[in-house]
Amino acid sequence: MVNRFILNEVSYFGPGARKELPNVVNRFGYKKALVVTDKGLMKFGVAKMVLDVLDAAGIAYDIFDEVKPNPTVTNVKEGIKACKAAAADFIIAIGGGSAMDTAKGIGIVCNNPEFSDIVSLEGVADTKKKSLPIIALPTTAGTAAETTINYVIIDEEHQKKMVCVDPNDIPAVAIVDAELMYSLPKGLTASTGMDAMTHAIEGYITKAAWEMSDMFEIKAIEMIHKYLPIAVNDPENPEGRNGMAVAQYIAGMAFSNVGLGVDHGMAHPMSALHDIPHGVACAILLPTVMRFNATAAKEKYVEIAKACGVYKDGMTVDEAVEAACDEIATLSKLVGIPAHLSELGITEEDIPALAEQAINDVCTPGNPREVTKEDIIALYKSIL
Repeated sequence: MVNRFILNEVSYFGPGARKELPNVVNRFGYKKALVVTDKGLMKFGVAKMVLDVLDAAGIAYDIFDEVKPNPTVTNVKEGIKACKAAAADFIIAIGGGSAMDTAKGIGIVCNNPEFSDIVSLEGVADTKKKSLPIIALPTTAGTAAETTINYVIIDEEHQKKMVCVDPNDIPAVAIVDAELMYSLPKGLTASTGMDAMTHAIEGYITKAAWEMSDMFEIKAIEMIHKYLPIAVNDPENPEGRNGMAVAQYIAGMAFSNVGLGVDHGMAHPMSALHDIPHGVACAILLPTVMRFNATAAKEKYVEIAKACGVYKDGMTVDEAVEAACDEIATLSKLVGIPAHLSELGITEEDIPALAEQAINDVCTPGNPREVTKEDIIALYKSIL
C-alpha cells in the first residue's frame, strides 16, 4: 500500500506570526491580493490586525468580505468575480473554515475555469492546475483548513454540503498566529476546539490511518485535552490560545491525508439542512459516535485514554475504552457543548433526511466500523 502526505509549502507559528506576511509576499513575488474574510472579522477589528501589516508594507489588496458562516456556491461565485475584478494574483484568507473554504473555491476555479459551475468540484475533482496561491491566516482553532486539501461548500439547489477533496487547493502558506484568536467568543472557542478534537480522534481511528498520521493525531488529542479548557475559560491566556492553535493544525496535517468518519458524515447535513455551525454539529455527536466505533478500534482507544491522562495502571482494555469515551464526554460538557439535538432545533421528523445525506457523505466510508443508514438513524435518535 502506498501512503501519501501533502503539506503546505511553508508554515509559520506563534503569537505575532502575521508579521511574516511581507516577507512571504516578497519572497514569492506576489503583486496584489484578494483578501477573503467576513464582515464580523472586519467589524471587530480582527481582519484589521492583518490589513495593518499589509498597509505598513505597501502591499496592494482588495477585500471580499461577503463570506457566509456556511459558504455557498453563490458565495464562491461572487468571490470569483471579485478576484477577477481585482486582478489579484494571490489570495489572503483571514477567518475560520468558512473563509478558507471560500478562498479555496475561488482559487481553484480561477485557475481551473472549467469548474466554474462549482458543483462539479464535489468529491475528488480532476483539476489540472494548482489553486491561485493562498496565504491562510486562521482566526479559530478548529478546522485546520489552512493545512488541508479539503473544503466544504453548500449546494443551495440540493440543500447539501459538498465535500471537495483536491491536493491542488491546499494553501501555499499557513500563518498560524494565536493573537488573531484572542477575541474569539467562549462558545465559538469551545465548538471549534471540539471540532479539532473530532478531527484528531476520527483521523486517528479512520480506516486509512497509518504510523505517520497516528503520530500527529495522538499528539493533537493530548494537546487539545490540555489546552481547550484553558482557551475557553481564560481566553487571553497565551498558553491556551497558542496551544490550541498549534494542536488543531497538527490534527489537520494528518486527517487531511487519511480522512475522517461518520461523525463528520453526520455533521455535514446538520449544517446544510439546519444551518448549525459545523463545530457544534461535530462536537455534539462525538461522544456518542466514539462509543459506536469503540469495538473497531479498542487498542487505539487505550492510547486516547493515555493521551487524556485517564489511563490507570492495571486497567483492562475495555476499562480504558470506557475511560476514553467518558473523558471526551466530560470535556465536551465542561466547555459547554449541548448534549441533545433538540437543543439545536432538530426534531425526530428531521432525522430521515439527515441520515440520507449522512450515509452518502464522502467522510462516512472512512469510518473504522461499517455503518448503515439504520445505524445513523439510531445514532441521531440516541442524542435527540
